[in-house]
Amino acid sequence: MSRNGHPFTSFADLGDSIAADLNVKGKTVIDGEIACVDRRGRPQFKDLLFRRGTPCFFAFDLLLLSGEDCRTERLIDRKQGLRRLLNLVPASSRLKYVDHVDDAGTALFQRVCQLDLEGIVAKHKFGPYVTERENSTWFKILNRGYSQKQGREELFERDRHKEPVPGWHSCVIACAESKAS
Repeated sequence: MSRNGHPFTSFADLGDSIAADLNVKGKTVIDGEIACVDRRGRPQFKDLLFRRGTPCFFAFDLLLLSGEDCRTERLIDRKQGLRRLLNLVPASSRLKYVDHVDDAGTALFQRVCQLDLEGIVAKHKFGPYVTERENSTWFKILNRGYSQKQGREELFERDRHKEPVPGWHSCVIACAESKAS
């Protein structure tokens, strides 16, 4: 499902694969990002856009587990639960855990820019999962120089609503600006 609740029918096989690997009872909702990666493990947006690669789901947050709402728990606790859950899936699974980097956000963002990646998401590690935009506790920080950003909006526009996503703030920061600080 998209962040707006729309089904990504073109990724149904990925969803089926993940469901089979998880083997959980009850509704489970994992927040993450779909990406195709190259041999070096770097996301390749055009492969996703043109369905040239095998998409994987990179999981970074756990919202519901077997019907239990985890959103009021602290991020670090939700990530610990997610890590425990994903430790049970086979290594060959298309569901991958995304770890976090603590207290090194600026250095991480600079490295993301050097590697020509899209950006980072900054979250309060003790914060709950908040869906109301005005109370959001996380920010997406985009690499303005990202070479693969062209075409992204066109790909996802058909699957999402035109309004800004609740809880989603986009903080565009150029790599040059972060290197100067």
